[in-house]
Amino acid sequence: MVIPEITNLLPEMKTEFKRRDFIATCFKAGATCCALAYCPAAAGQDPAKKQDVKPDPKNLEYCGYKCPADCPLKKATLENNVELKKKAYADFQFKEKFNVDFDPDKVFCYGCKSAGDKPVSIPVKACTVRQCVMEKKIDACIQCDNLAKCDKELWTRFPKFRDSVIEMQKKFKAT
Repeated sequence: MVIPEITNLLPEMKTEFKRRDFIATCFKAGATCCALAYCPAAAGQDPAKKQDVKPDPKNLEYCGYKCPADCPLKKATLENNVELKKKAYADFQFKEKFNVDFDPDKVFCYGCKSAGDKPVSIPVKACTVRQCVMEKKIDACIQCDNLAKCDKELWTRFPKFRDSVIEMQKKFKAT
């Protein structure tokens, strides 16, 4: 049984259509907000502009690289995990590059700018770029005026990386 006073308060059938429009509009707005949040280019924001921030040589490794937090060699080192060290030994080609047989005490890395109390790993000791930057008493290669002409082994093995460091150097010097 419908009470007559409530019947007068109920919206007409026309309102049902408006509800559908309202729901559809809300859905579209929600989808648009999600697209803008997850795809900055859709909002007119260029993700590359985040890279326009002036690089800080003190926050980079000597070569200009920023070692990732999930580096398997660093993780193996910090956890002192022999199985992870074996995998890193193979992945980082210790035998092929440095002629070193597996020894868990020799397979480690704290980064090339690790604190003075940390030992320096075999790959870091062998890095000619690190040696050069330290000799020049600068924080990273992006500060070196000879970077574009540099023919250190790291740059000849990884020319695309060298190109990215040169681009980083341009941003560093531009501001």
